[in-house]
Amino acid sequence: MIVRIHFRQGQRLRKTTGKNRRLAAASGALLIPVALMAYVLGFWRLASDLGITGEFAIRGLFSHWQLWIVTAVTLQVAASVLTRYGRGGEFHLPRSLTFHFGAAPPPDSPGSPAAARSAKAS
Repeated sequence: MIVRIHFRQGQRLRKTTGKNRRLAAASGALLIPVALMAYVLGFWRLASDLGITGEFAIRGLFSHWQLWIVTAVTLQVAASVLTRYGRGGEFHLPRSLTFHFGAAPPPDSPGSPAAARSAKAS
């Protein structure tokens, strides 16, 4: 006995950029309240340390306000990048968040060694 299963024709694969913009926009929108919760927990812990509020409810590793604030900032930047990408922009991190360890300047820039050598040769 041979059983044949016929599936309907699905959407063709697109080889264009920006295929996941809806998913990025949804993820960015969901990360904003999560970042707000992390800010609230961080400032609650900070206020608890200063004696302004009552005791902080979380113990252990997650009882440090620095961890919550850094987590909140990271989530907020991620939400911003994903939302921008979802709205049709390009997927770029802010320049202040990109790290270039040992990266040489481009050869055309005035401070590069190649430019200095070509100036001496002239």
